[in-house]
Amino acid sequence: MEYTVVINGKPQGPYSLSELAQLNITPTTFIRKPGMDDYKEAHAMPELRELLGFTHQKTAPQYFAGFDLRLLASVIDHFLIFIIYCICILISFAFIEGKDQRIMAFVTPLPLIFIFKLIYGIFAESSKRQATLGKRLVNIKVTDLEGSRLSFARSFARNFSKILSVVPVFFGYFYSFLNKKNQCWHDIAANSLVIKDRLI
Repeated sequence: MEYTVVINGKPQGPYSLSELAQLNITPTTFIRKPGMDDYKEAHAMPELRELLGFTHQKTAPQYFAGFDLRLLASVIDHFLIFIIYCICILISFAFIEGKDQRIMAFVTPLPLIFIFKLIYGIFAESSKRQATLGKRLVNIKVTDLEGSRLSFARSFARNFSKILSVVPVFFGYFYSFLNKKNQCWHDIAANSLVIKDRLI
């Protein structure tokens, strides 16, 4: 395994794990290894904590996802769910005859899209990836106030609290423009954040 280390603001390496022990690496030194999209601080990598005797330091995230990224992620999620919904409806048309019956079959279950999105959001945002597919595509994820993964209970509370952001007139979503951490009302209710990847 080879590591790239940021020294004096410039990436250097690659170094082997044993070579890293000879460098003046601090817990906040940025390091990247193959397979990683971005650099991480040394204390955030388990093998480096073991090698160098660091402890994992929880720090509050500083890179908050804006309303535009969050909206785009939501649109992607709803679009993908709608495509699946349409496929299921088209399959059902093979067993339904009559124009009126087909229209009813298409319209009546529409609220299920939002219910499915709610349930999917709860499980996806409390998963290891901390994000729905839409959020993953735009490189954002949901965390607690220290940047750690949400528990299932907190993810449940966050997603069900979205009613606070929708009523009245989606003001709870627009509140993110007034909040320093870009939190919507449901984020505040669940003590959660939506953050984007840190780039160097």
